[in-house]
Amino acid sequence: MRRAYKFRLRPTARRHIALGQCLAAHRELYNAALQERRDAWRLRGASVSYGDQSAQLKEIRAVRPDMAA
Repeated sequence: MRRAYKFRLRPTARRHIALGQCLAAHRELYNAALQERRDAWRLRGASVSYGDQSAQLKEIRAVRPDMAA
């Protein structure tokens, strides 16, 4: 038998804003990575691996400190 647990978040107003900013940053990173994969496939017919993209994260965080949050 499988059981599921639900955890409800009850963030304060300040945490709610912080979570929203974190979600927006992650959404932007995900969409940029997806676009990179699509462009690489469409233009070169080559795929971009997870390892290639995860290696870029350090560079992205150095250029954009807001993405490190």
